[in-house]
Amino acid sequence: MNYSAFHKLSYGLYIIATEYEGEKVGYIANTAFQITAEPSKIAISCNKDNYSAQKILDSKRFSISILKKEVDTSLIGKFGFMSGSDMNKFQGVETITAKTGAPIVIDSSVAWFDCEVLNSMDVGSHYLIIAEVVDGGVLSNEEPLTYAYYHAKYKMRSPKNAPTYIDPDKLADEPESEIAIEEQLAAEPAKETGDGIYSCTICGFQYDPEEGDPSMGIPPGTAFEDLPEDYRCPICNADKDFFKKVS
Repeated sequence: MNYSAFHKLSYGLYIIATEYEGEKVGYIANTAFQITAEPSKIAISCNKDNYSAQKILDSKRFSISILKKEVDTSLIGKFGFMSGSDMNKFQGVETITAKTGAPIVIDSSVAWFDCEVLNSMDVGSHYLIIAEVVDGGVLSNEEPLTYAYYHAKYKMRSPKNAPTYIDPDKLADEPESEIAIEEQLAAEPAKETGDGIYSCTICGFQYDPEEGDPSMGIPPGTAFEDLPEDYRCPICNADKDFFKKVS
């Protein structure tokens, strides 16, 4: 099977959040879809190993924040690659509440939904959770973030708990065509450098010396070897020891 075919399915990227017994939890999801219009119902997929999973089932409520195209990557790091059992993901993150009282992340978001859980189904590694939308709002007219854009721009892979996660070994011999996305990004051929590109082994983020890392204050043309010793991955916060040269 060519597992790269799964990357052609269309997804958005969202933050799913809830609060139970005074504790706010949330995670990055790429599976949230409307299933009925009247009343409006949405389904999400949540890995059973997610710290948020049981909290959502117990609280019977959750919010969906639709992330914007040019997202603050620190949100991806917090909500996609960290566990709520180890840290407070909401520290420094702006939220509001609506009818259910679930926290709604409005940082880097274009719209949101407030949902009450109706039913859930055990589908093996994940719960499929069905909810009624009781409120919603638009925050910005900016374009929403898609999984395809995220995958092409950041050369990222899905976290292991994501329903779309594919073992990298299965993709090793299956190069993907990202022509359309590269054109959208107005990407230019990479210039030759003596340093090469380094990839974070935790989340897959790639550091390209030609681009630098503006989000971390690193200017273009900075070789990996010249990065500060305290440099960390802008996505998952891993330190330099977790990077390896890939080209």
